[in-house]
Amino acid sequence: MRVLLVEDDPTLQRFVAMALEDDDVRLQACISVDEALLALATQRFDLVISDLMLPGRHGLDLLQTLHKRPELRAGARLAVFSAGINPAVREQLEALGVTRFLSKPCSLADLESCLDGLRDAPANVATPSIHQAAIEQYFGGNTALYQAFLARARLQFPNDIANGRKAWERGEHHKLRHLAHSLKSVLLTLGHADAAAIARQLELDAQQAAEGSEAADDAVRSAWPVLESALAKLL
Repeated sequence: MRVLLVEDDPTLQRFVAMALEDDDVRLQACISVDEALLALATQRFDLVISDLMLPGRHGLDLLQTLHKRPELRAGARLAVFSAGINPAVREQLEALGVTRFLSKPCSLADLESCLDGLRDAPANVATPSIHQAAIEQYFGGNTALYQAFLARARLQFPNDIANGRKAWERGEHHKLRHLAHSLKSVLLTLGHADAAAIARQLELDAQQAAEGSEAADDAVRSAWPVLESALAKLL
């Protein structure tokens, strides 16, 4: 199970880490809404536990963003530390999908209750039928081999997103072209033809932008965020 903890109190972070270390949980902690959104854009989690009082943006901002963008939440269960909230706020949080409310200090039993049912939930490993052609063409019909390749790609995609974003922000068109070329092949092999087509066009535009084309530079600026979003959905 993958758990995202959004909490700026290091003492509480350590308590949650110690409480969940024997529960086959991979815990990732962050201290702000912006850090949490970046993590959610590049990874999938089974459970998100968030404080409401955070440095910078309020925890409610995170929950509202996940409500508006369900692809970021990706079905994760939501829990909040709720010390001192009134019934109206609790009702608002429930409307945003929060199903667990944890007090401060938090008990071990309350934390474990957040995990109830997640252990028994079927893993999301089914291979979509639209990818069957890719399995037949590139993996000789071996679904297990496809799943292994997909798992490795998902480990690499966060690095690709970070490197691509950096190259895009700096206008490093040669680096972006090289990355798009690589992603085009990977995405096509995985059966994501639409995303592969975006990467292919970005590769062509980045090459032309590197040669001085202003129109291609504008196209690159528009195309990379679309490709980045497509990669995030595959994590």
